[in-house]
Amino acid sequence: MAGVITASEPSWIAPFTGLSPRQFGKLVTVLRREGSDAVRRGRPWSLPLEDRALLVAAYWRTNLTMRQLAPLFGVSKSAADRIIDHLGPMLALQPRKRFAKDTVLIVDGTLVPTRDHTIAERSKNYRYSTNHQVVIDADTRLVVVVGRPLAGNRNDCKAWEESGAKAAVGNTVTIADGGYPGTGLVIPHRRKRGQAELPDWKEEHNKSHKQVRARVERVFARMKTWKILRDCRLKGDGVHHVMLGIARMHNLALAG
Repeated sequence: MAGVITASEPSWIAPFTGLSPRQFGKLVTVLRREGSDAVRRGRPWSLPLEDRALLVAAYWRTNLTMRQLAPLFGVSKSAADRIIDHLGPMLALQPRKRFAKDTVLIVDGTLVPTRDHTIAERSKNYRYSTNHQVVIDADTRLVVVVGRPLAGNRNDCKAWEESGAKAAVGNTVTIADGGYPGTGLVIPHRRKRGQAELPDWKEEHNKSHKQVRARVERVFARMKTWKILRDCRLKGDGVHHVMLGIARMHNLALAG
């Protein structure tokens, strides 16, 4: 059965990956160097590595079911499922381990509606969701760390440490919103009990803080153009692999 979508036709790449054909080619080269196309025991893959990477990206981008997605690539739904399980984790973003002394980071949590109720809980969006702590570089807007997913009812100040994001960042200066009190992060000034209003200099500081912190919200908006982050059907570590993979795609698109 012949597929409709293939990486050999460059016009399919940008809509499903958010990358230019050149950027996608670099990604495939890195995947091949990391062993994603190594010869394995058993039946060989029915699709070349380029098409398998495009299939995973198309699944994340469109959130189609296997029954809908597989015919577009000319494979069975079980083959499409195996490709996603195998290649999805290999597309994951590797967290940055070192930061320059003058680096400023921004962290915020985002909720991803998740069907696997063993890792999700009802949250403020009234859906079973997972909480993901995402850290970006304030200057470049690149994602540098994505914490492990926690139940969606976990507040951000606890999720910051429990997700592993705090340990990954270390002592690097990090900006956050008012939901992170007592964490040592740079958060907005608050009025003390009985205080009618803040001094002017604190109001100015809060204003600039809000403008800088808004950059992480824009990153979330870009990442959530990938429809799987609106309703993830994957189980176990699947939602974590999706967040890491989409973060990598976002960084590649942003870096040019």
